[in-house]
Amino acid sequence: MRLYKHLPNLLTLTNLMVGLLAVQFAWTGSLEHAAWCIFIAAIFDFTDGFAARLLKAYSELGKQLDSLADVVSFGVAPASILYVLLQQQSQSVQSWAGDGLLYKLLMYLPFLIALFSALRLAKFNIDERQTSSFIGLPTPANAMLIASIPLSTTIGNFDLHQWITNAYVLLGISVGFSYLLVSPLPLFALKFKHFRFKGNEVRFLFLGTALVLLITLFLNAIPFIILSYVLISILNVIFAKDKGDTNLT
Repeated sequence: MRLYKHLPNLLTLTNLMVGLLAVQFAWTGSLEHAAWCIFIAAIFDFTDGFAARLLKAYSELGKQLDSLADVVSFGVAPASILYVLLQQQSQSVQSWAGDGLLYKLLMYLPFLIALFSALRLAKFNIDERQTSSFIGLPTPANAMLIASIPLSTTIGNFDLHQWITNAYVLLGISVGFSYLLVSPLPLFALKFKHFRFKGNEVRFLFLGTALVLLITLFLNAIPFIILSYVLISILNVIFAKDKGDTNLT
């Protein structure tokens, strides 16, 4: 194999390295650095696939390596951020859960994100239906939502950071988004076969929504963008069923 054919795997390994840094930063309390590492890992995750298509360097090794890297960058790293954030709210959890077994179980719930991310990636590798759309929330989208939590600030008079780091919200994210990762919910993919509006209505609607949110809220927009992605996908499924269309875009 020519040397340049190894470029996609090199990019995947860089994704993994940045993911490892994210884990290290999270466990040493540098949550903002961990968050930025996840975003950087997402860039490398995109570019390795792009490079593989451009160079026609597809391989089973690259496919498996990509999933292994993603388990760390988009599974273990965001789970570590959630765990550290919840530890900071331990007194709040202890006030209503006590200090027994229930408390200990609740404090480890963030690790569900890592477990279900691994399960989602394994399912993706053997599911031939997920070529033009996804079934369940993609791990990078889930990881970026969690990574946005340490970066959240104040919107007007509303303290988004204080609200989103509430113990109840963190526990809800741990359970709710673990389910979304492996749920049977069809979610559209941002893969354009052409750039005409017809046939890409859902994608253009999402991109327009994301652009407006980014302009108005900057980094605070990220969790709302991911939630809008899920909501638009749900509406897409509902309208497709109403029209009797089984080929979801």
